[in-house]
Amino acid sequence: MTIAVTEPSGPGPFAHPALFYRDEQEYLDGTLPFVRDGLEAGEPVAVAVPGKNLALIRDALGDAAEAVRLLDMREAGRNPGRIIPGVLRAFADAQPPGRRVRIIGEPVWAGRSDIEYPACAQHEALINAAFQGRAATIMCPYDVARLPEHMVTDAYATHPTVIHSGSRTEQDSTAYAPEDVVARYNEALPPVPEALVFAFDSDSLSHARHVAVGEGARLGLVGVKLDDLALATAELTTNSVVHGGGSGELRVWPEDGYVVCEVHDDGHITDVLAGRRPVPRDQRGGRGILLVNLIADLVRVHRGDSGTTVRCWFAR
Repeated sequence: MTIAVTEPSGPGPFAHPALFYRDEQEYLDGTLPFVRDGLEAGEPVAVAVPGKNLALIRDALGDAAEAVRLLDMREAGRNPGRIIPGVLRAFADAQPPGRRVRIIGEPVWAGRSDIEYPACAQHEALINAAFQGRAATIMCPYDVARLPEHMVTDAYATHPTVIHSGSRTEQDSTAYAPEDVVARYNEALPPVPEALVFAFDSDSLSHARHVAVGEGARLGLVGVKLDDLALATAELTTNSVVHGGGSGELRVWPEDGYVVCEVHDDGHITDVLAGRRPVPRDQRGGRGILLVNLIADLVRVHRGDSGTTVRCWFAR
């Protein structure tokens, strides 16, 4: 597997530093100058961080907060696979071509579940490919006092530069290796518990969707969430038929307050940004996994020798 990445040092339009902080004061000391410098330079600025930290920045900015796009990452980025297309690129692509943007994005926070974190780490690694050559600076804060050590270690591998607690000086990360992170977290998904299983092909796509909706309703999904499950099932099973060998297996089961839908087929996705890259409006197709990322509460993808598995969670 090969992905394009930016180099950890040297001039270039894209910058992706990690900001390490230990308390609220260090958080503000690192984020506020970043935001204010952007506003003074006339750059569009967005802040997408968890709610408590969002309130800290908003209150500290005062009236200047009105000029900043503020997003609660617990909502906008609950599914890490949604962050690049639905938060970062959505903001950057809405600006005039070539105009530099400045974004604070905090996708990793204490309390992220073990099932969510691998998608977070891959997201951080893939930002470098998604924004290569773009005029953008994306700063990612990490609470080194509360996050597990392996998450901080991963931050060194996914960010070309780092800013240590209490400093405003960027340093090159000697551990920068985003390709390794993407590959390492392409891990086999946890075993499926007892679940409804339905084998489908081109003649049974409609039936597969009805099966998933029926099981989702039985397990407690209603309204928009049930509609989202139907849409995700339709997109994933159609992808399997068109790109995954013509058939696949659908599974649906309950898990910790969620209904989980999984589709496995014999296909192989070679584009690691598939589902995380916005699709041009005039392009036909290519929106399947992207659409699923935008509507599901979590999406995990495993690419293996036996094919591709896409698993998505919908809150009951």
